[in-house]
Amino acid sequence: MTRRAVVVGTGHYLPERVVENAEFEATLDTTDEWIRTRSGIERRHFAADGQNTSDLATKAAATALNDAGLAADDIDAIVLATSTADLTFPSAATMVQAALGMTRGFAFDVQAVCAGFVYALSNANALILSGQANRVLVIGAETFSRILDWNDRSTCVLFGDGAGALILEAQEHAGAVDDRGIHSTDLNSDGRHKDLLYVDGGVSTQNTGQLRMQGNQVFRHAVEKLAKTAHTALARANMSADDVDWIVPHQANIRIIQGTAKKMGLPMEKVVVTVQDHGNTSAASIPLALSVGKQRGQIKEGDLIVTEAIGGGLAWGAVVLRW
Repeated sequence: MTRRAVVVGTGHYLPERVVENAEFEATLDTTDEWIRTRSGIERRHFAADGQNTSDLATKAAATALNDAGLAADDIDAIVLATSTADLTFPSAATMVQAALGMTRGFAFDVQAVCAGFVYALSNANALILSGQANRVLVIGAETFSRILDWNDRSTCVLFGDGAGALILEAQEHAGAVDDRGIHSTDLNSDGRHKDLLYVDGGVSTQNTGQLRMQGNQVFRHAVEKLAKTAHTALARANMSADDVDWIVPHQANIRIIQGTAKKMGLPMEKVVVTVQDHGNTSAASIPLALSVGKQRGQIKEGDLIVTEAIGGGLAWGAVVLRW
């Protein structure tokens, strides 16, 4: 028998405020058509004043717990992926732990920007495979609206706020390719490319900073690296692209999503796409897309899913899991 980390619950939360592309026309030299054409984004959600990343994460987590039919104290650990935590410390994960009423276990944050949820899933999987946890709540949550330069039309129109969550549970399976659960992960980073996507501030520089991105260079790296990491993860699981039911990618840009699917030899009909409604929600985008895909009836039990993401660092990776 093989111990697997199986998804038993999902949930997501989006702030109430919806910002259509047309809103930017009043303050920027841009149009709805320009934004749609270059990114595929039509709208995004922004957190309200006083609404923090941990608040969004808590709402998504509560929905996932309800979906799984579990209580907070049924969870052994929380792994929260975010680059926009409420405070320098403590972690947003411990704030979610308290807000849920979870009185046991442990919680910590993971920071790998847009690749954060893939990194969080990999860490959660390792906790389960090692026996340190039987149930792990994995969350991606961001309030990127707080770090945008509202005068930079090339970046501020791309990002949104939100949170998604799933619960992994240890289950014993036969060790076959049709087992439910995570089958493989692949993580990568290359710090030489820091200047392609970063925030020009931080704690030790004593400057909050704003997001900076060389979009064309990020695009060039993204398609190649995302397809490669997906193929690597599939090979580790003794599978190929032909076995994939759904790609659930980081929702950054429709052209990156289309380019990656093409490079993998898969049709867009096999890709869960939510970027038009959410924009780029960084570490929240994959769990948001998983939750929405399940809600839509696209993702069903037994489906083989590949999630892949790339973000600042550069950091990138993929996870292969059977739903």
